[in-house]
Amino acid sequence: MATTPMPVHDEVAPVIDPRIAAFESSVEAMLLVDPYGDQIVDANPAACALLGYDRALLRQTRASTLHAGELAALTVFTQAVLHKGAYWTTALNPRHATGQDLKLEYAGCLLPHDGRSLLLLTLTDLEARRRRNVDAAAEDHMRGGISTWQRVERVFQDIERENQLILRAAGEGIYGVNAEGKTTFVNPAAERMLGWTAEELVGKEIHPIVHHTHHDGRHYHNQDCPIYAAFRDGAVHQVDGEVFWRKDGSPAWVEYTSTPIRDRGVVVGAVVVFRDVSQRREAAEKLHAALAEVDRLRERLELENAYLQEEIRIETNPRGIIGGSEAIQKTLRQVKLVAPTAAAVMITGESGTGKELIARAIHEDSTRSDRPLIRVNCAAIPRELFESEFFGHVRGAFTGATRDRIGRFELADGGTLFLDEVGEIPLELQGKLLRVLQEGHFERVGEARTRAVDVRVIAATNRDLKQEVQRGRFREDLYFRLNVFPIETVPLRERREDIPLLAQHFLTRESKALKSNLRLSEGDARRLTRYDWPGNVRELQNVIERAAILSQNGRLRIDLPDTSGAQAPSGAARQRPDARPAIMTSSEMRDHERANILAALEACAGKVFGPGGAAEILDIKPTTLASRIKALGITPRPQGAHPSRRTL
Repeated sequence: MATTPMPVHDEVAPVIDPRIAAFESSVEAMLLVDPYGDQIVDANPAACALLGYDRALLRQTRASTLHAGELAALTVFTQAVLHKGAYWTTALNPRHATGQDLKLEYAGCLLPHDGRSLLLLTLTDLEARRRRNVDAAAEDHMRGGISTWQRVERVFQDIERENQLILRAAGEGIYGVNAEGKTTFVNPAAERMLGWTAEELVGKEIHPIVHHTHHDGRHYHNQDCPIYAAFRDGAVHQVDGEVFWRKDGSPAWVEYTSTPIRDRGVVVGAVVVFRDVSQRREAAEKLHAALAEVDRLRERLELENAYLQEEIRIETNPRGIIGGSEAIQKTLRQVKLVAPTAAAVMITGESGTGKELIARAIHEDSTRSDRPLIRVNCAAIPRELFESEFFGHVRGAFTGATRDRIGRFELADGGTLFLDEVGEIPLELQGKLLRVLQEGHFERVGEARTRAVDVRVIAATNRDLKQEVQRGRFREDLYFRLNVFPIETVPLRERREDIPLLAQHFLTRESKALKSNLRLSEGDARRLTRYDWPGNVRELQNVIERAAILSQNGRLRIDLPDTSGAQAPSGAARQRPDARPAIMTSSEMRDHERANILAALEACAGKVFGPGGAAEILDIKPTTLASRIKALGITPRPQGAHPSRRTL
C-alpha cells in the first residue's frame, strides 16, 4: 500500500452511496479505506465498537497507523484486493484503542467512488467466531453434527482461499495434506517441479506418489516420513537431503518443511513447503569431487616432486647404453621390441651391469613416457613397511600414520614401476603384489576402499629366481607374471670390446668436470681390457674417475687392483650368485657385515656416498648403508655426498 498521505480535511463529506444504509446498520464491522492515500475514509458503528475508537478519530487515522508494524502485510493485502477485486486474510492484527492486538479476519473488495477506487473492508473477530464455532459444534453434536472430515476440508479450503495470491506467486512448491496423508491443495510451483497436476494429486495419498523411495532405492515407509511425523508429534520438521519423485520417474533432491495444521487444538494435517535443490546438490557434489581430485593431484605432485628431487640427487648425468658389442646390440633390439607393449619385463644379471638403465630405456621408448618411472629398491624397505610403501596408507592406520600417504603403485599410475631387487620382497606380501598385477586393484593400509591403477611393472634381480621358487622363497605364479619378457644383462668381462668406449665416455665427462684435457692411451685401453671387472660398469666408472683425479700433467694414473694370485684366469666366469653360501649364525652374520662395511669405509677413506664411496663399492643405496652404519654403531668420517653415475 502506498504510504504517501492525502490531505486530511477536518470535515469529510458523508458517504453518498446507495448502500449507505447497509453500511451504517451492518452488524459486521466495516471500514472504507483510500488505498492510495493511506487514509481511513469512514467506519461504521460496528467497526468503532470492535476497534474501540470514536468514528471521528478513525476518520483522521491512517490505515498504517492502525496496523503498526504490519506495513508489509497490509501492502500485500491491499495489492491483492486491487489486483483480484476481492481478497481476504487473517494476517492483519489491528491494535484496539486500549493497546491490545486484535485477531481479525479481513475481507476486502473494490468500491468505486467519485472516480476513484476505495476499499471496503469487512472485519470479523476470530475469537468471537471461535466461540460461535464451539457453540455450533456443540449444537451439531446434539443434532448429529457434520463429519470431522468435512470440518478438516473447510480448514484447508480456508488456507488455500486466504493465501491464493501467495500460493500462486511463491517460487517454492507448497501442498497440503490431511491427517490421512491425502492431498488437499497443490500450488503451481509444486506442479512445475513434480510434473503432476493438482487434479492428479488432490484427494489422493501423496506419499506413495512422490515420496515412496529413498534416493538409493530403499523403500520409504510412511511411518518414517517426517511429513507424516508432523501429524503425530505436532512439531515442525525441517529436512534436507531427500528426494521427491517426479511424474517421469526422475528424482528431485529437495529440502522441505512440514508444518502441522491445528483445528480447535487438534492436528488435522500439515502444509509442506519444499524447494528443488538438485542443481545446487549436483554443483556441490561436483565441487566436492573437484576438491578431492585437487587434493589427490596435489599430494601426488608433491610426492612426485620429492621423488624426482631424490632422482636428481642419485641419478646419472646423461644416461645411455654405450657399446658396439653383439651383446649390447641384442639388448637394444630387445628393448625396441618390448618397449611399445604393456608386457612385464624381468631384467636379470650381475650387480653393476646397468639393469636400471635398461628399465629407463624401455620406459622412455614406451607410450607411458609422459608419466614417471617410479623406482622401488625392494632391498632397502623394512619388512614391516613394505605394504605401506607399495600401496600407501590412511591416517591412523598404524602408529605414526599422521596423514594419508600415496603408495608407489598409485604414484606410478599411468606410468612404469621399476622393482629393483624384486627377490627381496617378503613371501607374505608377494600375494598382494600378484593381485595388483593381475587385477589392477589394491587397498591402502587401513582403508576398505578399493582403488584401480594402470601400472606397467619392470622387475630386476641379481638372484636366480627359478632356484628361489624351488626353495619356496618366491611364489611361482608371481615369477611367471613378472617374467613375461626376460632380458639378461651381460657382464663387462664378456663384452671386452666395449671397455675402451665406456672408459673414454667416462673420461670425457670427468675432463669437463675438472676442466682438463685428458686422453686414454692405447696402453691404458689394453690394460683396462685385460682386467675382469668384477664390479662391472660401476667399477670401471669409479676407476676412471679416480684416475682423472690423480692425473698429473695430462697423464692418467689408472689404479687397478693387483690380480696376481687372486685374479681368476682371463675370461673365467665369476662365481654364480646362487652358489650355496657358508652357513653362519645371526651373530656371525652381524660381525661379518660390520667387518665388511668397515673394510669398505677404510678403502674409501671414510667416504660413504658418491663416486668411489663405500655405498658404491658395496653396491647398496646410500640411505640403506647409512641405516646399517647406524644400526651397527659405526661412526664414519663425515664426507660430502656426490651424485652417482651409471652407464652401460
